[in-house]
Amino acid sequence: MQSANKNGKLWTGLAVAFVCITLTFALSAQVQTTTTTDKGAAAKTVTVEKGEVVYISGNSVVVKMADGSIRHFDNVPDSARVTVDGKQLGVRDLQVGMKLQRTITTTTVPETITTVQSVTGTVWHVSPPGSVILTLEDGKNQEFKIPSGQKFSVDGQMVDAWGLKKGMRISATKVVEVPQQVVTQQRKVTGTMPPPPPAPPADVPILVVEEVAVPVEVAQAAPAPALPKTGSELPLIGLIGLLSLASSLGLKAFRAR
Repeated sequence: MQSANKNGKLWTGLAVAFVCITLTFALSAQVQTTTTTDKGAAAKTVTVEKGEVVYISGNSVVVKMADGSIRHFDNVPDSARVTVDGKQLGVRDLQVGMKLQRTITTTTVPETITTVQSVTGTVWHVSPPGSVILTLEDGKNQEFKIPSGQKFSVDGQMVDAWGLKKGMRISATKVVEVPQQVVTQQRKVTGTMPPPPPAPPADVPILVVEEVAVPVEVAQAAPAPALPKTGSELPLIGLIGLLSLASSLGLKAFRAR
């Protein structure tokens, strides 16, 4: 008996759940919902960051930024690419001293998502200003909450919740607008290779002064050569006697006058 009662309750619960699910799908089918998205003008901003690679270890890169700050990029994915001289390089291809530039383009697009829900039915019961129960086209009743300021179309005229009466054929439309900003970013990293190391200085010839040993015999000054003898002193004595004789003769002639 207890087992039969349990089975009966179980089947009853399943039946109620099935009815509720069926009713939910039936009621939701009576409300027409449309959603549209309106996009505004896109706004773009471009940010440029520059730096120099000062340290690399595996997938970790340390960059000295243009403003002097140090930034540590840890676990850079292998899929990241840097455009250098038209080539795509990975993080493991970077070199210390390489100049990097990251250009970030941010695009912001304003969007307005408009959701319109509409329903048509006959008023079965109304509890102004909070709710109304309508008999829908399939003959079933559904309760709706009335938003603040909601208007209903009755025979071409717009009335609020207080103007609804049982048996009225009404149409209601709910419009919900949700503004949002859709932001996308595009990042591009370019770089230049570090300058080549300076060339070694050219070989400058060195003037080497060699001391040459000079033999002592050559270093000593040689004596001046003696003039050759060309004659004796006798002619000189004769010349002196001749001059004395001429002087004596000249003196005697002067006195005779």
